[in-house]
Amino acid sequence: METRRDRQDPVGVLDSGIGGISTLQSMARLMPLERFIFYGDLANAPYGTKSTEEVTDCVRRVVRKLTEQRIKALVIACNTATGAAAAVLRRELDIPVVGMEPALKPASELRQDGKILVLATPLTLRQEKFERLMALYGRGAEKVPCPGLMELVEREDDDGAREYLEKLLLTRQDLDRVDAVVLGCTHYVFLKEMIRRMLPEHIAITEGNEGTARQLRRVLEREDLLNPEGPGQITFETSGSPASLEQMRRTFYERRT
Repeated sequence: METRRDRQDPVGVLDSGIGGISTLQSMARLMPLERFIFYGDLANAPYGTKSTEEVTDCVRRVVRKLTEQRIKALVIACNTATGAAAAVLRRELDIPVVGMEPALKPASELRQDGKILVLATPLTLRQEKFERLMALYGRGAEKVPCPGLMELVEREDDDGAREYLEKLLLTRQDLDRVDAVVLGCTHYVFLKEMIRRMLPEHIAITEGNEGTARQLRRVLEREDLLNPEGPGQITFETSGSPASLEQMRRTFYERRT
């Protein structure tokens, strides 16, 4: 039996770590009256090098904690977790589930017969969901797996991330033939300005945060669940340490995308 949710109930947002905070920032800007509970599953991060089954198990554990707090909708602010678990959760839950996918469609619309580089975790690039996306919009697209990059973002290791990206991007001999770069992991959005400075000006950079925020708003409006009054509120929870909880708060309020 479906349980009716109230407009002032919170929206649950989950990620393996702090990357989904970039998505949370976009949603909070678009819907400042909403209450959000962000859960970073830091004790089980990273998701991108796990199997699909392992990621689904991790996500289910987080969702149980969030549904106990009577969330009215769930946002999977992680491309890897969306591909692994979104379809399963939509069957199991009686609330709307909003997922993410690499922003390949908008990149394809910007393509000028050149290449599209899709930066993402190894698991995201292996998933059936991404293969379907490639079939629709992947002309000229190249998968670029980035194992270890998410962990550099989690550690706020900007020097390490810069070295990683220089080896990944600046050693390529075909950058003049690249039209777009897709940031296919929410963690990578925190590196967007760094990447922008590395690339030629003609290369567009796309990511899915704003599109996910707009989709959540559409879903809440459709279900008559958009909070019209507020006050807005952000709550952070984690399976990690108290120090990681403070890191999430600081990331949201100080590290802007």
